[in-house]
Amino acid sequence: MPDDAGPVALLRTPEGTAATARAAALLAEGADVLAGVARLRAEVGPELAGPAWELARLRARARPVFGADADRLFLTADTLEQAGRPELAARRAARLLADGTDSAADLGCAAGTDTVALARAGARVLAVDRDPVARELTAANAAALGVDDDVWVVAGDVVDLVDAARGGEVAGCGAAVLDPARRGGGRRLLDPDRWSPPWSTVATLLDRVPRAVVKVAPGLDHDRVPEGVEAEWVSVRGSVVEALLWGRGVSEVWRRATVVRDGAVHELTADADPGTADTGPVRGWLHEPDPAVIRSGLVSLVAAELGATLVDPTIAYLTSDAATGSPWVTSYRVDAVLPFHLKRLRVLLRTRGVGRVVVKKRGSAIEPETLARQLRGPGSGTATVVVTRVAGTPTALVCAINPG
Repeated sequence: MPDDAGPVALLRTPEGTAATARAAALLAEGADVLAGVARLRAEVGPELAGPAWELARLRARARPVFGADADRLFLTADTLEQAGRPELAARRAARLLADGTDSAADLGCAAGTDTVALARAGARVLAVDRDPVARELTAANAAALGVDDDVWVVAGDVVDLVDAARGGEVAGCGAAVLDPARRGGGRRLLDPDRWSPPWSTVATLLDRVPRAVVKVAPGLDHDRVPEGVEAEWVSVRGSVVEALLWGRGVSEVWRRATVVRDGAVHELTADADPGTADTGPVRGWLHEPDPAVIRSGLVSLVAAELGATLVDPTIAYLTSDAATGSPWVTSYRVDAVLPFHLKRLRVLLRTRGVGRVVVKKRGSAIEPETLARQLRGPGSGTATVVVTRVAGTPTALVCAINPG
């Protein structure tokens, strides 16, 4: 979709709605882009064909995450990539407004997914962005999802608004969501001072507006987290999808790891740094902590819960004598432990009839895909091979061997 607001406005018309529906039907029939756009040009005209096809394609991509809302959303490729999961946006909004606060600012509204979540949670929302495309998308999505009576979309500079924040409010609102842009030139910006808005604005918002939440990079240095601000890492199906800093008016703990598995939400919290877990020899089971647990620095709490120890003081793998159904880890039965040596490892696997392996690594320079090919053999069995350090020594753990 071109980088101007025109196509968004055009697609909101009855003609645009019909064209997008037709594009969605062609996609469902399996039409490729050349054939699909050609048919659309003939049926709805060249002005609508390209934008309608692109929107239908983006809605199809959004459907697994956004469900029924996807077929009403207005998106660009960039805003779809940046958009968070609606169930997590709803969770953030509910927590932010839990004290009865009824007004919120979405600072840098992008496609408006946080704006919609805040409005659905009962807030009057001021959606702010410098980008006219973002403002048009947010207005369109608020209307499409039926919350536009509670949403005001305005042009504004987030840095200026935060600098002007007073009395616990920003832009006249009692709560705020900020999601700084963390990419530039197609690359991730690792330095928070280069985010847009930069870290100084993040720190000012958290200092001046107690009921604020800021989305940050999952790899944020813990030393950056201001005193009294809760840092939370959230994972879905084993991948960290967001990291959040909660302002002092919302903060409840020092750190929080939130794991979403099979529709259930599990939370692990600490009021202070719990320190590191003890180290011990590899036992019958290996446990890989969820990335949210690792990022939040709460591995030692899981170790205590499982009666487990670290295999190495610098590696986030735990080991214990028993299996576990804990949501905080993925567990593997350990069938063999040997110093990492390609030839010895290949011999062991072939002796046990293993022909296909999944390779995992932590604290090793090996390439898992390359090693998996090197270990492939004639056997019909499967196994997971974990390459890591154990007490400082490069080690291979052969786990969960399943005969063919």
